[in-house]
Amino acid sequence: MTTTADPTSPALDQQARMVEAVLFAAVQPMSLRDLAARMPQGCDPAAAVARLRATYQGRGVVLERIGDAYAFRTAPDLSFLMQTETVDTRRLSRAAIETLAIIAYHQPVTRTEIEEVRGVALSRGTLDQLIEMEWVRVGRRRMTPGRPATYIVTEAFLDHFGLESARDLPGLAELRAAGLLESRPPADGLGLPLVGGDADPDIDPEELFEDE
Repeated sequence: MTTTADPTSPALDQQARMVEAVLFAAVQPMSLRDLAARMPQGCDPAAAVARLRATYQGRGVVLERIGDAYAFRTAPDLSFLMQTETVDTRRLSRAAIETLAIIAYHQPVTRTEIEEVRGVALSRGTLDQLIEMEWVRVGRRRMTPGRPATYIVTEAFLDHFGLESARDLPGLAELRAAGLLESRPPADGLGLPLVGGDADPDIDPEELFEDE
């Protein structure tokens, strides 16, 4: 069945301009639902976003998808120009980095599963730090006895590392090649190798997923 556009809605080019204005002013990525709530009735935010992405293709600023949301970002090949503005001085402990990696690669994951992979008890402060940084949030509860809470990474985490989704994380072979994981066999359970035992306890979180 073929649908026709609402003749009373703004033209697609005008809708794209609306999306452009909203995203430029937004302090965080916005989903299609967020955009639809701002736009006049009858607008098609998905089509407007597609038009806008095509318009910005190859320019210094591009429209990127981050999880289920969209935001303007510097073109990847020009990121070197922004180095002085994007340096993040926050440091994470090895425990926090290992916990973040387990959550990123195996989400949704429970506290008990995190502890099984790491082989040690997880302090409440470690999860609190990741949640306060808005890199991790509580997910759905498992439909198992006790209904334990699960943890997943956030769109802020994906945005920080320039990922569209958790599926874009580097593979374990890439991490080992970069020297970020030791080559010991993985622990029983979820099977995620951890940062090497001789790692610096204060590691820049950006180093965790570097490809080279």
